[in-house]
Amino acid sequence: MPKPESFPIEKIFVPTKQKKAIKPETVGEIAESILDIGQQAPISVRLDGDRLVLVEGLHRLEACKALGETTILGVLVPAELAQHKPGLAERPEVEAERIKMARLKQLRLEKEAAEASTAALKSVNAAEAPGARPAKGVRDNSRASPGRTAGSTRKTLSDWITQQKGSGGRY
Repeated sequence: MPKPESFPIEKIFVPTKQKKAIKPETVGEIAESILDIGQQAPISVRLDGDRLVLVEGLHRLEACKALGETTILGVLVPAELAQHKPGLAERPEVEAERIKMARLKQLRLEKEAAEASTAALKSVNAAEAPGARPAKGVRDNSRASPGRTAGSTRKTLSDWITQQKGSGGRY
C-alpha cells in the first residue's frame, strides 16, 4: 500500500460525476470529526498529466475545503487501480438484489401486457359478437381497424393504444 502524503487541495480535480454525489450533511459530520481527531483516512488520487484527479474521498476533500485547509492527506494510486475500484456493483449481495429487482420489473411488465392483451381481445370479441348489427346509417366495413369501427367503446387515447397493441394494429 502506498504511503500517505500531503497534497495541495487546489491541485485536485474532482470529476463532474462525483461532484453531483456530494451530501452536505456528510461533509459537516466529517468536518466535525476532522476538527476533533484529525483526518484519519487518506483520500485516493491519481495522476492525469500534470494534475491530480480524485479517485476516492470526495466528502473528506470537501470537509477539508470547508475547514479552510490548503493540503490534504492522500495516497497516489496508479491509473489502472483507479479504473478498477471495488464498488457496490461488485458486492454479491448488491448484485443479487439488482438482478432480483430487474426480474420483478420484467414480470410486472409481462403481467401488465397480458392483462392489456386480454382486455383488448375481450373488447374485439364483444364488437364482433354474432348477430350484432351496425347502428342505423353506419356501414359495416370489415377492413377497418378495430379502433375505427362504429361499435368501438374506447373513451381515452391510452385505451385506444392498448387496443391497437393487442390487435396488432398500428397507431
